[in-house]
Amino acid sequence: MKKISFSFGASLGGSTTTFTELKESFGAAALAAQRWLAETPSCTEGHGWLALPDSPVEEIEETAAWLAGYDSVIQVGIGGSALGNLMLNQALLDGFYNESTPGPKFYLADNPDPDKTLSIWERVKEGRVALVGVSKSGATAETMTQFLWYRSEMLKKGQSDADILVITDPEKGIFRAFANGSDCRVMELPASVGGRYSVLCPAGLVTAAALGIDAPALLRGAAAMRVFLTAEKDFDKNPALKLAAIHLLHEREGRPMSVLMPYSSKMAYFAEWYAQLWAESLGKNGLGTTPVRALGAIDQHSQVQLYTEGPDDKFFTLICADSHGVELSVPAIEHEALSPLKYLDGQGIGAMLNLEAKSTAAAIVKSGHPLVWLELEKLDAETVGALVFFYEYLTALTGRMMGINPFDQPGVEQGKKYTYGLMGRAGYEKDAEEVGEWFRKIAAERIEAL
Repeated sequence: MKKISFSFGASLGGSTTTFTELKESFGAAALAAQRWLAETPSCTEGHGWLALPDSPVEEIEETAAWLAGYDSVIQVGIGGSALGNLMLNQALLDGFYNESTPGPKFYLADNPDPDKTLSIWERVKEGRVALVGVSKSGATAETMTQFLWYRSEMLKKGQSDADILVITDPEKGIFRAFANGSDCRVMELPASVGGRYSVLCPAGLVTAAALGIDAPALLRGAAAMRVFLTAEKDFDKNPALKLAAIHLLHEREGRPMSVLMPYSSKMAYFAEWYAQLWAESLGKNGLGTTPVRALGAIDQHSQVQLYTEGPDDKFFTLICADSHGVELSVPAIEHEALSPLKYLDGQGIGAMLNLEAKSTAAAIVKSGHPLVWLELEKLDAETVGALVFFYEYLTALTGRMMGINPFDQPGVEQGKKYTYGLMGRAGYEKDAEEVGEWFRKIAAERIEAL
């Protein structure tokens, strides 16, 4: 595993609590949560992600090789069946992959927006298309509407269900029944793994591998991080134990927002992936902190004003990579009008980005706000795998310490039921009636502007 370091020196900013007091208040609960994760069998509902670093890769690589033979791959999914893929692809592929690849072009159909759905199809319809559907149940309306539409278009152009892969529950659900009754390919989405924890199983790995991402390296990084986090029992030496405690301290003290701000364009979707993981796992029973996605250096010019001089209601994590790959240097300034910029002569663009990260961190801390600094040696497959496992572990640990189940999502399920009712699914008629009642309240005070 490549070097990943955590700096906690400014993490208690805004609080009068000392690190000794932090350990006294949260140390026992953190260690108890660590034991709970270690002792609960991975086959227990929600806990299967802990075993994913040990997953065999032969089926993933074989299926990836099959997908790589197509001109285009469309993956249909939403939430945990989409954000993990977007995160891996952005972090580990060329930023304009579809414009430069000799292999299959890749499209993620997540939001059921007809404009996006059609736009994807217009770009792939002339070639051979593989369709990948990811849903544990095969009942998620957003996923299935697009799956059915793309499948219909593929059949019209002479393709068949043999060009389809579904990744779904091992035993039950609509997708499993479809797989049993057709000649499509099927892979398992382990029953004990929830969607937002599923990026290191076929749901995230198979299309990533088809595009050339090193799936074994992702799993190696995750496995190395698991060994470190589960073996280290000292609260002061385990960054997950310490960071979970710090999050809970700041929530108690009135800082209900958790800002994750990587300084790398390749990590924008990492912040998006984190936001779902954190929000859906911990936002329950009136508890939880709101994840805020930011991206350096872009958000220095849109949000840092608020971060430094706004209310003391946020806890910050900044992520910086020592190396951004190939460095680009500013050429010598020869034009007289540009001479005030001579201080940039020979400066590396990546080096400047890292200096901006340090500057932003210093400005936030100077303003009295709490911040953790996370530094990566470089962004590669092992590092990404390690980061994925770290944040999954941190989230589960924090949820246990909060006294909630970090693996369910009852609030999301209610919205799904309402959608089923409105779309006429049998058995959900009462849910449709409830939507009507609530929406009448919403629309009670209406102003027509134009």
